[in-house]
Amino acid sequence: MRILIFGLPGSGKTTLATELVKLLPNAGHLNADTVRKTFEDWDFSVAGRARQALRMRTMADNLLNDESVKYVIADFVAPTKELREIYQPDFSIFMDTITEGRFDDTNKVWQQPTSDEYNYHVTKFNPVEVEATTIRNLIVKMETTPIFDSQVPTGLMIGRFQPWHIGHRTLFEKILEISGQVCIGVRNTYGTTDKDPLQVNEVIKRIHDDLEKDYAGKYVIFELPNISGVYYGRDVGYEVKQLKLDKEIENISATKIRKEMGI
Repeated sequence: MRILIFGLPGSGKTTLATELVKLLPNAGHLNADTVRKTFEDWDFSVAGRARQALRMRTMADNLLNDESVKYVIADFVAPTKELREIYQPDFSIFMDTITEGRFDDTNKVWQQPTSDEYNYHVTKFNPVEVEATTIRNLIVKMETTPIFDSQVPTGLMIGRFQPWHIGHRTLFEKILEISGQVCIGVRNTYGTTDKDPLQVNEVIKRIHDDLEKDYAGKYVIFELPNISGVYYGRDVGYEVKQLKLDKEIENISATKIRKEMGI
């Protein structure tokens, strides 16, 4: 498994990587500065950064070809989505602990990742032993969880989910019963009306918190733009269908829930 710990210089990547290596059995560690020093390559141009990302990927793959190595933890800035994709991590940790690094050139090219680019989000300096243990447990759990298969028939569920509540979960379970797995599209309507107080990342987190324990591997969540219609022309191989739920469920008021939550 290729594990990527990325973030601005000084965000705590190497500290976390060093601790995580101790907790994962048969783990190797690639530190970007050490790799650059080995190759005497201090080129931080666009091409130089891409070369470094590919080098880290190649070195990780070489380590994983050794049967004694199960995990490779790479810590490097990876300031753009393109560079993160070059490494192709199986598990990503975003160190979001600082707003600005010590190098101006890196700050200028830095691209804030979207929630689908990482599996774990570190937002403050917690005790590193605690953080590393939490991540280790997530990785172990992920390895034993069924994997969502993007090529099997899947139900699509689109909504604002402001907030996600028992009615949405009931609909999700109905779609899951019909389809076997569900793709949840969260419309980005944050701030467009007073009924949309939650940012997309918070909505997605609330959905994960509700579903992950019981349905891990049976769903994926992604952000959508503010979709106002779904259209199709000729027969496209799927159907658009409304599912009727019990009156008690359909009468759940998101407005009332928001008031109770104080949002």
